[in-house]
Amino acid sequence: MPESEGTSDAEVERHHVVAQWTREIIHTSYVAMGRPEIEAFLAKCFEDVLAACDGPLESARQVGVRLVGVHFTNPVVVHKTLNHLASALPAHREVDQARLVDVLGAVGSGFAGALREQTLDEQEIIKQSVLDARDAAEEALRASEARSRAVFLSSALGIAIVTLDGVIDEINPSMTRIFRLGSEALVGRTIFDLADTSWIGELTVANADLVRGEVDRYQLEIRYTEQHGSHIWTQLSASLVRDANRAPDYLVMLYEDITDRHMLQEQFRRQAVHDPLTGLPNRTQLQTSMERALEPSAPGRRVGLCFFDLDGFKAVNDSLGHPVGDQLLRAVAQRLQALTAEFGALAARMGGDEFVVLVPDTDGAAGLVGQVEKMLSEVTRPARIGAHELSASASVGIVERPVAGTDAESLLRDADITLYRAKQDGRAQWVLFDAALNAEARDRFRLSAALPAALEQGELFVEYEPARLLHDRSLFAAAADIRWDHPEFGELGQESFLDLAEETGLITRLGSWALGEVCRHAARWTERFGERAPVAAMNLSHRHCRDPELVNDVQRILRETGLPAQSLALGMPESALFDHQGDPVDTVEIFAEMGIRLVVYQFGDDYTRVARLRGLPLFGVRIDGPHLDGFADPEGPDPLDEYLLGAAAGAAELMDLPVVAGGVHDELQAERLHALGVCSAIGAFAGERVSALELEQLIAEQG
Repeated sequence: MPESEGTSDAEVERHHVVAQWTREIIHTSYVAMGRPEIEAFLAKCFEDVLAACDGPLESARQVGVRLVGVHFTNPVVVHKTLNHLASALPAHREVDQARLVDVLGAVGSGFAGALREQTLDEQEIIKQSVLDARDAAEEALRASEARSRAVFLSSALGIAIVTLDGVIDEINPSMTRIFRLGSEALVGRTIFDLADTSWIGELTVANADLVRGEVDRYQLEIRYTEQHGSHIWTQLSASLVRDANRAPDYLVMLYEDITDRHMLQEQFRRQAVHDPLTGLPNRTQLQTSMERALEPSAPGRRVGLCFFDLDGFKAVNDSLGHPVGDQLLRAVAQRLQALTAEFGALAARMGGDEFVVLVPDTDGAAGLVGQVEKMLSEVTRPARIGAHELSASASVGIVERPVAGTDAESLLRDADITLYRAKQDGRAQWVLFDAALNAEARDRFRLSAALPAALEQGELFVEYEPARLLHDRSLFAAAADIRWDHPEFGELGQESFLDLAEETGLITRLGSWALGEVCRHAARWTERFGERAPVAAMNLSHRHCRDPELVNDVQRILRETGLPAQSLALGMPESALFDHQGDPVDTVEIFAEMGIRLVVYQFGDDYTRVARLRGLPLFGVRIDGPHLDGFADPEGPDPLDEYLLGAAAGAAELMDLPVVAGGVHDELQAERLHALGVCSAIGAFAGERVSALELEQLIAEQG
């Protein structure tokens, strides 16, 4: 297929796939077609296989049939074809591992079935030739006898003439090649000597039916193990020859060597249930093993599942490259596999840097924890990877429970959530399943999963906390508070889901939406009340502050809503004001030049960094935290809290930065904070949280 200006990238890529396929198999078979015809044939085959990825598997099976039909029958053909398709298909179709295995299996099944039918047709010819050579020798022409004998001697199939009691009477040369035995070792033996013990029962039954004349032929797959331990797989086709009176006379056994085909099938079966990188069982094999481990075969049976995740593995890939990371994964997998073999357990790779260890028949949580600690010790042992000595740490979620009343899905889910808790608690440790804590974590997962849809479906809304100046109690600002009207959990505050949005990366989209809502509300206040309108304040998360599109988004939103920049205050965490080298980020200067008021929240959390705020174009700072609660106590605050807050307020005053305090409950607390230098307050003292319309009423009432 020539490439031209009208050829799409997808078509060019498919042409390359077909050309590579042609090069891989063109020398393995000899057919009466030139290279262009072969490429056209394989291009149609590739289209049919692509169609099978999301359609009926029959089109993939027919590809295997057509390969045999054009005499691509060398076993290497199907091996190269399946390997080539396995690597090429995912680039052209979004197809999961299970579907890919089904499609490749259908191609192999079609090839094997067509080849079997072709073989059976040839076997009928051979059988007739044998009959002619054996039973009609005196009546056949000399030339016909010679041809029959030639077929018998030159056939690639092993042919044995066998008595009715199963003794081999005569063989052709292919029998010695297939079974790697001389003719003297084969003639005189029985056909049962050419089958392993596990296959003799089925062979005996089938052969007895044939000898009695109840059937005229049978076909079996037989395994034979030679003296060196190698397995020989054959397709045995047996036919009954009758005498002139139609009575059973003798048997013709045709042996086809299918060892290579069987090994290829075994290889694909193994690939379907094993991870290609580490060789460990994959999710599919783990699922099967879990179902066996959860069978209540004995009263009180227990099971354990340990979910491992390597800590900081991404840093290894990013700094040393994926080949080094892959070697580290293989080293970890080998260590886990060796230890789990001692425990009678199964180690599987879930993907990425995650591993699962299934421990059937545990003797309790304490014993399982001991095994996990041994595995952690082995996993964290330094590994020499090329010129690097790497130490991998891991977090582990452990679930150990009775088999009764559990299932594979809940077992794996609880282990995954417990692992999440382990990583939240600091990593490089194990955490044992706790029903209450896991339920809380599960709710967080559900909120995280539902948050994108909630944003799309309008379940989120913005309310405001009034901010009042302490010297005259006037309303001067309104702090945005994002709420979620959840259909199951009711109304949720932003403390329930903003950190989830930060973890998942949704915070940028959520923050842009909220900023648009805040500016739209504030534009209405400004239009109605002019200079009396409060400043609209909204905190940006650390991740949102790092968004390269933040400045453009803010400019667009201000332009679309018509809100003056000086009517907007943006809160930024102190750490987001500086880059990795400790220099102020450009965003600070840009926002200041636009007229936006910048407020530093979490001020004073790290006193060693306060001084670097000096000289930045800031509007103020905000302090929050439980240490403010003591100022509402009639007996007064803790002296240390008073000292620390006074130091923070004093530092802000030296930098000429007004201080706003959050969580101010009452008049007493407000007066004490004012005495320390706090200028304004947010909380119950300043007014309860209200909607945008309710805030308009407050502004109007203030006059």
